[in-house]
Amino acid sequence: MRVAVHTLGCKLNYSESSTIAREFSRRGYDVVPSTSEADIYVVNTCSVTEHSDKKGRNLIRRLHRRSPRALIAVVGCYAQLKGNEIAALDGVDIVLGARSKGLVVDEVERLLASGGHTAAPQKVDICPIDDVNNIFPAYSTGERTRSFLKIQDGCDYKCSYCTVPYARGGSRSLPSALLLEQAREIAASGIVEIVLTGVNTGDYGRKTGESFLSLLQGLNAVEGIDRYRISSIEPNLLTPEIVEWIASGTKFLPHFHIPLQSGCDRILSRMGRRYRTADFRNKIELIRSRMAHVFFGIDVIVGFPGETEEDFRCTCDFLEEIHPAYIHVFPYSRRAGTPAAVMPGQVQESVKTARVETLEEMCVRLHGEFCAQNSGREEEVLFECRSGNGMMTGYTRNYIKVERPYERTLIGKVVKVILP
Repeated sequence: MRVAVHTLGCKLNYSESSTIAREFSRRGYDVVPSTSEADIYVVNTCSVTEHSDKKGRNLIRRLHRRSPRALIAVVGCYAQLKGNEIAALDGVDIVLGARSKGLVVDEVERLLASGGHTAAPQKVDICPIDDVNNIFPAYSTGERTRSFLKIQDGCDYKCSYCTVPYARGGSRSLPSALLLEQAREIAASGIVEIVLTGVNTGDYGRKTGESFLSLLQGLNAVEGIDRYRISSIEPNLLTPEIVEWIASGTKFLPHFHIPLQSGCDRILSRMGRRYRTADFRNKIELIRSRMAHVFFGIDVIVGFPGETEEDFRCTCDFLEEIHPAYIHVFPYSRRAGTPAAVMPGQVQESVKTARVETLEEMCVRLHGEFCAQNSGREEEVLFECRSGNGMMTGYTRNYIKVERPYERTLIGKVVKVILP
């Protein structure tokens, strides 16, 4: 039977979807691209915003229209938070929350054994997710050059705007021995770069007696992996010890994705963030003092309840000061059940849209300036894929996209180039 796995949301979801697809393949199913018609669809959902929920519903409806007799299993954050809402959609057979996501293949086979889509009752399993030992190991495959390795799940921070702790539970970590074994499996497949993923990656090991730094050091020794990136890390958890070790000459690259969320201390306080702008500035300065040509990707939420024009201007000024290479801009999304949803001073959607546009324009300029600063430098590029028109693309150590004429033998290889 043909199985198509659809992924919405983050790279953590992507690593889990890839693991689910590998298990289907191991059991003899024909795993087909997500764009293909299939007998079984697995939809791994996101619920970080209301728009994410809507995308999930629309995808489920589209799949059911395409293949009315196909079995549809829905998993992930949206399933955990609003499982009964999903179960009410036409065509949905199985709804599994965060704790049960790793059981999706078993549940599909149980349903098929009892008669499949037309004969079996719907399965809805939304369990509490407070078990610290419950964590689904996952890593992605299917790309020749890069794998996303899940090291941690859940979060204890509970920022006032965020549903993730309710969808994925408290912070918990996978054993380092298992992660090192998975890294060796990834290396054996020919992949040379690993991106570490999690909900709160820097919190790794806090409840198990291990540490994030010791995990990084263990991974650094895995033969066959040439490069590591940390997908996202809270600024208060990117410690000086970690910075100093990475800068000492390791496989970890000068590329940091750090959520800021606001450049205004008053808004950071309302958000429940665990740092202030002075802390963030000091962390950026520390990293730049130890590493050259660092790429900083910064997350920013605009239109948080109570954010005035003056507060937004503080964010703009702060971003100009720290000068990141890229800004990931998100309009605040009001999520039921979070403290921010009932805060006074909800910002109009039109104002959010204007602020997003302002920061997106800033992002284009800052990214252009970062690339210009690197022009003429020799850098190492890992070429990933053909990009069309006889070209191929890849990324430098500090995440600058490079394009050059396609050479098949260079795909998956690290090559030195002079940046244009």
